[in-house]
Amino acid sequence: MSEGENHSQRPYRVLSLDGGGMRGIYTAAFLDRLLAQQAARSGKAPLDLGLGFDLIVGTSTGAIVAAAAAVGVPMKEVVALYEDYGPKIFPHRIKGKLSAIFRAFTGGYFVRRGDQALRKALANVLEDVTMLDVFEKRGISLAIPAVRMSTHKAWVFKKTPKSGVRDDNYKLTDVCMASSAAPIFRSLAAIDDPGEGGGGKQIFCDGGLWANNPIMVGFTDALANAAPTQPIEIFSLGTCPRPEGEHIPAGKVHRSMLSWALGADVAPLGISAQEFAYDNMARLLANAISDCGRTIRRVRFPNKDVPASMMAYLALDDSREEAMHRLVQQAHTDADMTRSACDDPMNSEGQLIRAMLESLPPLDPARTLRRPAEATA
Repeated sequence: MSEGENHSQRPYRVLSLDGGGMRGIYTAAFLDRLLAQQAARSGKAPLDLGLGFDLIVGTSTGAIVAAAAAVGVPMKEVVALYEDYGPKIFPHRIKGKLSAIFRAFTGGYFVRRGDQALRKALANVLEDVTMLDVFEKRGISLAIPAVRMSTHKAWVFKKTPKSGVRDDNYKLTDVCMASSAAPIFRSLAAIDDPGEGGGGKQIFCDGGLWANNPIMVGFTDALANAAPTQPIEIFSLGTCPRPEGEHIPAGKVHRSMLSWALGADVAPLGISAQEFAYDNMARLLANAISDCGRTIRRVRFPNKDVPASMMAYLALDDSREEAMHRLVQQAHTDADMTRSACDDPMNSEGQLIRAMLESLPPLDPARTLRRPAEATA
């Protein structure tokens, strides 16, 4: 955001990105398409998504996209990360009862491989950048949900003007490992404690257990950090969630572990329920606060139903080339629809997104946190 703008005039902008495993490729492809269209229309170079926001919040796979945007990594590279490393991060897909039984006896092997692949992928993109680097050198606040296993309590890796210094020296690679450590699908995350004197390893679990849709985390930190009269705008992006609901005959309700694929089928249900619940809580709270005189606007994009034909490709661990291709296709379709909304002067949400896109500066390598190419070769 421009330093010269008056806080009472310009909005405090928040980008909130959901979790969803391999469906993160949808998020990255959607943003890449939308940014490319805006750059072509404005005649600018590729745009810097991160610099359009005061605060970026992301959970699990959303944390990966959020961290990349905060550093200044083009979304096209994030799409490539999922394409190149997805099959290594999720080398075995749980796709039914027999698959779940097989995984019960061999899962340790697969999650170890996935853990190594994800750390390598993240290090290649995020390098050694810390939370403090993003805040000081890019002026972007970050909030990344996780669960701290030593207490079994929610944890938010956070760097904002009011957050203190606790998380300053955490590397974004470690933060993303922690936020995306989904039970059953991936290993828990053992990351270095960067505190004074060295705190050894800390163990974290996926933030999606409590904030897969992190809009309320972003909402809370926006209220804490925005100027008292500053308008707040929250842009929330999902990960192509599965079509909602299922018909269950009364005689089929007696499900136990195997019927839930030893727990693997619970995660998508939790994601759908959280997405709906938190988005509506944010809507009601924003309306209530706005009625008191504080302008708060939020938009969930895209907000159209997912085609039923996508059902076969929406598993959190589906890293098949066909599935990634279909997710990217759907992202492009949804981005085109969003662009159409932006071009409709009567569409208030479209106009909100359009104003955000028009505020984005060109991507300047000198303003990103990545080492020059020759230094990383």
